[in-house]
Amino acid sequence: MPAKKTGRQQIKRSIRTRGDRTETRSAIARALRSVESGDVAEAETAVQHALSTLDRAVQKGILHKNNVNRRKSRMAARLNKMKAASA
Repeated sequence: MPAKKTGRQQIKRSIRTRGDRTETRSAIARALRSVESGDVAEAETAVQHALSTLDRAVQKGILHKNNVNRRKSRMAARLNKMKAASA
């Protein structure tokens, strides 16, 4: 494929996925902040939302499956550690 056409396609693709990337990053940051705060109920809902947002990013091809699985695992571990400390 010609380089000019590939460049045009990449610009379109990045515009289309920008909102999804932003939403994913925001959800992850919100979840990590709520886990740090120590409020179990708020943290659980935020982490749940972040996990579903990450799964959506995989379906849309924004992030790689293994990358998302690693992030989800680390986030769940932090949540479980926070729950154990608060109990």
